[in-house]
This record gives sequence, structure tokens and C-alpha cells, in this order.
Amino acid sequence: MTFIALAVGFFVLTGFGRGLNGDIGQNLAQFNAALLAGEWWRLFTPVLLHASLMHILFNMWALWVLGPQIERGVGSWPFVALYLASAAAGGAFVFFLGEPNTVAVGASGAIFGLFGVWANWAVRRRNTLHGRALLRQIGFLLLINAAIPLFVPSIAWQAHLGGLVAGFLIGEVWSRIRGDNVLALRTGVGAAVAVLAVISILI
Repeated sequence: MTFIALAVGFFVLTGFGRGLNGDIGQNLAQFNAALLAGEWWRLFTPVLLHASLMHILFNMWALWVLGPQIERGVGSWPFVALYLASAAAGGAFVFFLGEPNTVAVGASGAIFGLFGVWANWAVRRRNTLHGRALLRQIGFLLLINAAIPLFVPSIAWQAHLGGLVAGFLIGEVWSRIRGDNVLALRTGVGAAVAVLAVISILI
């Protein structure tokens, strides 16, 4: 709910996406050239910005549908770490696979991190009836989202891919964590992925 409230608030502040050329957009959007200059925080801040009503509606709907059960399952701080790590990984993929003048906004990388965790859970439960049904559902949703960039070229497919990979890997590591400090360890895994994404664009 906090991430949704922040995104909606910034959407209003930017004139419902029309004011992204203003100070807020200039300071928070991902500019690959600015990342190259060392402004690493731009891997995270684009999750606050959305370019259109459809853009924010889809992302916030996906966050509303996919997020609560993950948060209840792993804890709030690990969820925050997952969200930000997936955003950063998505941004890093945009940086490395996009053009030097690429500009990106939106929470798509973070959202696809949630898809990645769900996909991991489905794969791990693929031998059960529920797991197979979940795998089909997630696979169908991923196919639709993979096709969207073919029809809407402005969508940063690299962010989708980066977030998905990060989420899947984080989910895999989470599934192997046991012991008394599970919440701290899960949070640390997400934080480590976020730090690696930042380091990758700085070296």
C-alpha cells in the first residue's frame, strides 16, 4: 500500500504523467547517461513515476494482486527489499541492453520481480495440482507481457526481463533459508541483489 500511495502521489504531482519533463521527472527518471555519470539512485527512483493513466493502472493493479500474498508469506521488510532489488535489476538491464540516450520510468521492473517470485514458487510446486495451475497462469501472464513490447515499442522490455530474473533468483534463495533469522536473511538477500545492481553500473 505504501508503494501504491507513493506512485499515485507522484503521478498527481507530475500532472498525471504529463509533467515528466519538469524537475521531478528530470531528477527521478532513469537516464542512462546520468547513470553513466554515477547517479546510481536512478535505478530505484523511476518506480515513483508513470507516463500515463494506463501505465500506472496496470502496474498498481499488478502490485495490488501479486504483492499482498508475497508480503504475508515472507514479511514486510523482505518484500521491500525484493521490490527495490527488482527495480534496480530492471534498471541495470535497461542500462546495459538499452541505448545511451534511453530514458525509463515506471515500476515495471519491480512488478516483474513479483512475477519472478511467483514463477519460482510455481516451478518449485510443479509436481502438485496447485503448482501446475499456478505455473500455467504465470506463464500465460508472462507471455502476454512479453508480447506487449512488440506492439508498444516505448515499453522498456529490458526492465521486465531484469526484474523477472532478479525476482526468480531471490525467490530461489529465499526458499533455501532456514533458521531463527529468516526475516533478516531474506531482507539481506534482496539488499545484496540491489547492491550488486548498483555496483554493476558503477564499475
